[in-house]
Amino acid sequence: MAFVQAPPQLANPFSGDRVLRSYLRRTLPPALLDGLENEAMALGQIVSDLYPEQLSSLDQQPRLIQWDAWGNRIDRIELPAYWQQMPEIAARFGLVAHGYDKEKGAHARVYQFSLVYLYAAASEFYGCPLAMTDGATRALLETTNHRLIDRAVPHFLAREAEGLWTSGQWMTETTGGSDVSGSETIASRDDQGQWRIYGRKWFTSATTSEATLLLARPEGSEHSGADGLALFYVEPRDDHGALRQIEIDRLKDKLGTRKLPTAELRLFGTPAEPVNGLSHGVRAIAPVLNLTRLWNSYTALSLYRRGLQLLADYGARREVFGKPLAQQPLHRDTLADLYAEFEAGFHLTMYVAELLGKQENGLLDESHSALWRLLTPLAKLWTGKQAVAGLSEIIEGFGGAGYVESTGLPSLLRDAQVLTIWEGTTNVLALDVMRVLRHTEGAFTAFQTALRGLAAQISAEQLMSVRQAVQEASQQLNEGLPGLLRGGDQGQCGARRFAISLARTMAAALLARHADWCLRAQDDSRPAAAARRFVRRRLVELYDGHDPDADLLTG
Repeated sequence: MAFVQAPPQLANPFSGDRVLRSYLRRTLPPALLDGLENEAMALGQIVSDLYPEQLSSLDQQPRLIQWDAWGNRIDRIELPAYWQQMPEIAARFGLVAHGYDKEKGAHARVYQFSLVYLYAAASEFYGCPLAMTDGATRALLETTNHRLIDRAVPHFLAREAEGLWTSGQWMTETTGGSDVSGSETIASRDDQGQWRIYGRKWFTSATTSEATLLLARPEGSEHSGADGLALFYVEPRDDHGALRQIEIDRLKDKLGTRKLPTAELRLFGTPAEPVNGLSHGVRAIAPVLNLTRLWNSYTALSLYRRGLQLLADYGARREVFGKPLAQQPLHRDTLADLYAEFEAGFHLTMYVAELLGKQENGLLDESHSALWRLLTPLAKLWTGKQAVAGLSEIIEGFGGAGYVESTGLPSLLRDAQVLTIWEGTTNVLALDVMRVLRHTEGAFTAFQTALRGLAAQISAEQLMSVRQAVQEASQQLNEGLPGLLRGGDQGQCGARRFAISLARTMAAALLARHADWCLRAQDDSRPAAAARRFVRRRLVELYDGHDPDADLLTG
């Protein structure tokens, strides 16, 4: 009988995740750790059991039905069967609710995002509406609009699928994505005093959600540009499920995230309620962006981790040149680089979740609040780039099988590509980092202080080269900052390199700090090996001035 290659199998992603399990043992108190490990093991088993169905549903996509048989406009979206299972899983495991559990205190976000990390790769981007629901919950809780809080938040935090609502976030218009200042959506009051929305939203990635937050410009606003936008709350459908003065022009035909229904909408008098005043809506939606960017980071880690898990299993099953692929020196060397990058990104993102949990519980001083504000866009921009680069390499590791759609491997890379775009491209986020450095007092000082504190916790001889690399990188960043902050073309051109350098340097310090603990507490030298491998690549790359070749190439 002819040889047929055995495909990779997906085991419970929690049971074999030494990186997550080790981190949690260092970070969480025993009572919380026990509860999380039990939940994570149960969720991981569901993720593993779902994998064959996930592969068999690759061709499933949402379908827009605009008209019924009698010519009535209905604009109904039929969701893929696989996707319809996600609300029950999300509610049962509290993928939003855990983040608001007061009993967990400052650890609530670490608890929550550990589960999100295990779930996201299996969710087929149901995590997108969950992310926006998390953000909408936080945005509402930070207002004094108790009617909306009482109306929506219990549904957003529901632990049963029947009561769970998700929220959209409708910002993007044809005039721009990250630059919302040219928004053309208008809010006006009718004769009964009801606010109504008129306009076109170009990307709405939670079109089937029960609620949404959106930006619109109130008629007669005293403010222009972005300051003149207000944040509104909308329930898109009535009690019978019919859209409220909304028409769906079409669903987007996208590179990836194909089960997620992303639509172009027209609103012609949709009833709405201001969330918190009639101006400065961009400021009011900032809590949403902070959270969705963090969800983006965990989705990047989740997809990256799935690729690594499948490639490791495949390497044990695939024999080449007389021995398993997993034993081939060059393959092992390539895989080691991938693991090192992943572990560094993991520890940076987990640290942001730690800071967020403390911020929400009033435990951060001004310095650490500034650090959290700086690291949130850094983690998002860097892990998004990591996931695309890492998954491209992982797919190559499967050879020709990695290029075959029915293996499910190409979809990992396609889906990851959105993570560098959603909630701000790499360049947009790099400029956001520069704004933080310019306008958030003490942000860079807080960054450097945190690096020094982390370096002081690295004492193992095996990690001295990493500690030295972090200290040298810190000095390079300190020397490079003044030129960057002078602004102009040089400041903007240097933003991307500087932001990535900040992310890599902090990630190296955090990975090394954890590796030092692992050597002492667990006699595990693998995180130290990852840290040493990670810093072999230069941590800092700075822009060295105007490059006339750039003008020649792009002019």
